[in-house]
Amino acid sequence: MNDQTERKNLASSPMTRAVAGLSTKLLLLTILFVMVAEVLVFVPSVSNFRKQWLMERLQAAQIASVAAEAAPDGQLPEKLREELLERAGVKAISVKHEDQRVLIVQVETPEEVETYDLRDASWAELIADALMVYVRPGNRVIRVVGEPDFSPGGMVDVVLDEAPLKAAMQTFGLNILGLSILISIITATLVFLALDWLLVKPMTQLTRNMVRFAEQPEDPSRIIAPSKRRDEIGTAERELAAMQNELSQTLSQKTRLAALGLAVSKISHDLRNMLASAQLLSDRLAEVKDPTVQRLVPKLIASLDRAIRLCVQTLDFGQAQETPPNRMRFALAPLVFEVGDALALPRPGAIDWEAKLEEGLEVDADRDQLYRVLANLCRNAVQAFESEPDRIGAIRVFARRDGAVVTIDVSDTGPGVPEQARKRLFQAFQTVARKGGSGLGLAISAELVAAHGGQIELVNNDGGATFRITIPDVVVELERARRRRA
Repeated sequence: MNDQTERKNLASSPMTRAVAGLSTKLLLLTILFVMVAEVLVFVPSVSNFRKQWLMERLQAAQIASVAAEAAPDGQLPEKLREELLERAGVKAISVKHEDQRVLIVQVETPEEVETYDLRDASWAELIADALMVYVRPGNRVIRVVGEPDFSPGGMVDVVLDEAPLKAAMQTFGLNILGLSILISIITATLVFLALDWLLVKPMTQLTRNMVRFAEQPEDPSRIIAPSKRRDEIGTAERELAAMQNELSQTLSQKTRLAALGLAVSKISHDLRNMLASAQLLSDRLAEVKDPTVQRLVPKLIASLDRAIRLCVQTLDFGQAQETPPNRMRFALAPLVFEVGDALALPRPGAIDWEAKLEEGLEVDADRDQLYRVLANLCRNAVQAFESEPDRIGAIRVFARRDGAVVTIDVSDTGPGVPEQARKRLFQAFQTVARKGGSGLGLAISAELVAAHGGQIELVNNDGGATFRITIPDVVVELERARRRRA
């Protein structure tokens, strides 16, 4: 299964959308965050409820103490004392006024009770004490100290059973839990529907459109139709539509160019064969002694050579890709002199030829491909001189090694590269600098040098052109690839 089919299946699978879709993740996160918020509300609410419940006991005990103090000699009848304690919900009451502590009423209580002082308790302590009520088993007897709101400066100390407090807190907790669940459901539903409408559905439509467009990017009907939204989603839709339009047009153009390139390659192949036959006939014309023929034949042969060379370069460039370089270490000097011999250099009285290389210089490269690069550069220089017959020039090749990199400079004293040709110097059919040129030589050379991990550039254009080629050893090339992967 290819990547495109896999993406389509993942995007269209109901199980995938249910498990990994934005809607499911949004729903789960919304429920989680709302529940966390409810927990953060529940804990202080329970703590506050416990404090208020205990303060109500203290206030009831304060009222009972007032009644007890009003009794003759401060003594209450047994029945009245029990009734006051029952109404206050405590076992013992003591009141402190002006540093004097008075025991009002009391029944039998355990010797050891846990004391809670509400006067100086922090929120953290109140929350911890409230939560412990839920987890402590049994019915404990506790002592609570505090100052009721209507008795400033007076301290009330009561002893009471914890069971009623625990029952009240359980009832309150269940009520809060039920209300929290109801609020969570309503809030989660509203938030989910709002975010699903504002974000998830538009993002889902964007995703589906991208998958659908990827199936057939040249089909204009698959380009997304942007909505009129003015937010980030609308911006994303408009940018995606613009990108898809541009990509669709580019792919259509490349398809047409590919078809045109195939036709040109076929025509160039047949034309090369026809020109080769014409070249053989022109060679026979050279044997004719007629002065007019002798004057025109060299020009005819030169024109045929250029036409054949154009066909060969077009066919070479039309290949899907160049063969990967078969690198080996070899002496560079013989290759340079071979290029000079192939171009009949030097040409006395017309073109001087100089090759200055470091002694014993070796290069790590594909010999045939490097030959093509140097031949293209030197041939361009020769043709530049031929376009100006009165110019006497020179072609020089310098080479040196800097560590693991070999640098080769090919320079000439010709007219240089025109300004309009420098902008797209190494692009095919874009850098024609002279009449009859194809613009393929430099493009092919740049491609071959790049396959070696090197670089070709125009380093000087004053008083002639100087091209510099850098070829790193294969060890350097592997190290660069290793760093890119890292």
